[in-house]
Amino acid sequence: MESKTIHLILLFIFISPQFHSSYAQTWIRAGYWYASGESPIPDINSALFTHLICGFANVSSSSYQLIIPSADQQYYSSFTEIVKRKNPSIITLLSIWNGQASTAQGILGEKVNSSVLSSMLNQSSSRSSFIESSIQIARRYGFWGIDLFWLWPNTEADMINLGKLLDEWRAAVDSEPRNSSLSKLMLTMAVKYVPSFGSMTYPIESMKKNLDFAHVVAYDYHLPLKENVTGAHAALYNPTSHVNTDYGIRQWLNNSFPASKLVMGLPYHGYAWTLANPNDNGIGAPAAGVAVTQDGSMSYKYIKWYTRSYEAKIMYNASYVVNYCIIGLNWIGFDDVEAIRAKIAYAKEKKLLGYNVFVVTNDDNWALSWAAQDEENAHGKKRRLLLIIFLPITMIIILIASVVCYLQRKLLKTKGKIILRKLYRSESAFTSGSPSLQEFSFSTIKAATNTFSSENLLGEGGFGPVYKGKLRNGQEIAVKRLSKTSTQGLEEFRNEVTLTARLEHVNLVRVLGFCSKKEEKMLIYEYMPNKSLDFYLFDPSTKHFLDWTKRVHVIEGVTQGLLYLQEYSNLTIIHRDLKASNILLDHEMNAKISDFGMAKLFKKDEVEGNTGRIVGTYGYVPPEYVNKGIYSMKYDVYSFGVLLLQMISGRRSTSFYGPNRSLHLLEYAYESWREDKGVEFIDPALDDSSSSCKLLRCLQVALLCVQENPDDRPTMLEVYSMLKSDTEVIPIPTKTAFSGKRDEHMASTSTSQQAVSVNDAQISELLPR
Repeated sequence: MESKTIHLILLFIFISPQFHSSYAQTWIRAGYWYASGESPIPDINSALFTHLICGFANVSSSSYQLIIPSADQQYYSSFTEIVKRKNPSIITLLSIWNGQASTAQGILGEKVNSSVLSSMLNQSSSRSSFIESSIQIARRYGFWGIDLFWLWPNTEADMINLGKLLDEWRAAVDSEPRNSSLSKLMLTMAVKYVPSFGSMTYPIESMKKNLDFAHVVAYDYHLPLKENVTGAHAALYNPTSHVNTDYGIRQWLNNSFPASKLVMGLPYHGYAWTLANPNDNGIGAPAAGVAVTQDGSMSYKYIKWYTRSYEAKIMYNASYVVNYCIIGLNWIGFDDVEAIRAKIAYAKEKKLLGYNVFVVTNDDNWALSWAAQDEENAHGKKRRLLLIIFLPITMIIILIASVVCYLQRKLLKTKGKIILRKLYRSESAFTSGSPSLQEFSFSTIKAATNTFSSENLLGEGGFGPVYKGKLRNGQEIAVKRLSKTSTQGLEEFRNEVTLTARLEHVNLVRVLGFCSKKEEKMLIYEYMPNKSLDFYLFDPSTKHFLDWTKRVHVIEGVTQGLLYLQEYSNLTIIHRDLKASNILLDHEMNAKISDFGMAKLFKKDEVEGNTGRIVGTYGYVPPEYVNKGIYSMKYDVYSFGVLLLQMISGRRSTSFYGPNRSLHLLEYAYESWREDKGVEFIDPALDDSSSSCKLLRCLQVALLCVQENPDDRPTMLEVYSMLKSDTEVIPIPTKTAFSGKRDEHMASTSTSQQAVSVNDAQISELLPR
């Protein structure tokens, strides 16, 4: 059976250049990422996409040159490099828009009287300035293409001038002097779901000639801010109206725009209406206005959390191809996995070029992206069957390749055995009597996770995907599976098994066993039902679940866990990746530290170590480690200080704050404390009046933990003492470290069983969702 599988795989590989490349390699799986939305770039699972579009650059109203917001420049400069870690073949594009206000007006269908893009199009010199700067900016930040996201042109003159712009833009790209190692820049553009609206028609001939592809904005047809009836905002079909994606796609094709250059938009967001009558609750039911958020918009991630919280039933309407649910008077319409699969099948049937997601980080553990890929793969099965015809022709190649594959597998098995032998030898460094790990069979884990189904996917980190599972005895587990494309590997696997096998503490996630069968490397943990701490800290819709009393309980749990690692276990253990997403919460909201893949061991008489490989997560890493590779117990003290600042403020360490939004989290915390404005830094929703643990005291302790010099930071024992006592005198902190800024040499290495925060952007903002 294994031999047949190898033969089919190798057959597919060797003959795909002649047959399959025209199909699989040209299918576009694109998506937007919004730089101002605060969703960390390393969280993007770029392996699920062929193109990622970074938005959005603005256009100067005076010079008509591109402007990258200063607060976002660091993200643009590192975007391509970071997303290529998981997918080296990914193509990144820089997106340009008409400004947030004008774009929001366009979505609402309002006339934009003064548009910087419209003004730019009017003059040849303005277009030239725009084109030249767009190419320069794209090259400067390492992008491989440029995208125009203009919602929407307003006049017939706009459409005529848009055609001129595309002609001149393509000519400039084609004639650009460039290094031979650089590919020609791509040009793409967002378009309305229909080619003609009002008296205006897109310049189709110019678009066909100059664009690599156009992506149809096939959503936001119906909005609760505009309409007093519930609507399928991204309806594929509509029995009562032409306002649907199928009608629009057919119009584009009927106007001679090639399907091979048309990409269909997929929304990873939905809208909520307030029903006028709870008994009249279908599509098109009377509504009394928006619900849930300020404008009714909700990310898919937020919708899934919201429906799970209320145990709401999600329904699917095949006539419109849309999902919706009803919670009290709230009616929420969106695309779930059924709708996404149906739309991918439709795009394949119409022979479109692919799909484009808005926006990728709105997905919930990548469920929609996996569903899209699964449907794509299913559609391709018929084509792959034809490959069997070529079997006799390639038999000789297959035989040779099978021998190579067999030898490689034998080598992997040998390497795995060596690792496991090292693992058990290293365990002797711990005291005897600790419980041994159970070795699970692959079939057991496969059955527990429902064949690693996307529905069971909890999250994904540097190690690989994490799945929820259920053993035959009913025990719930979390399974961390080493990905073949992982930035980590056997050593990290060994490191985590070696450590967690012998660490037993109520505030550490317990490892139950491992699986190393069938070339797999998997770790099995106890399941944490309340997800990770970052799920609650940074989202306005979930933060109220974590009041100050619960946060103090979490702080105490993390403190106790670190005390065990540093003071009470037989060896000193430095975690090196302590952060909100690695703090998991059990049924009773007890905090448990997870993810020991990057941890380091010290004997009790050792003080510090040194490494040339810098790992960790932006914002949590101390300066001595970034600059010199030095790590000690004060590393985790620093990370704890950052975490404590986030706990009391509800703010991310990757954003900028202050009057001019020029201070990173540590600077803003210190300046607020120094100017006796600590109350402004603290989350106003938190109330410490009934707690002995005071917010301002926590702020001062946190600032001590993030001092520049590690010798100035307290030990965890001292931190514990300062937090528990309200009378002990606390030292005065000095200016904090400045390691919150991004470092291009630092790799993100989270591998915990996390559920990513519900909505990294503000869910009440109209753009982007």
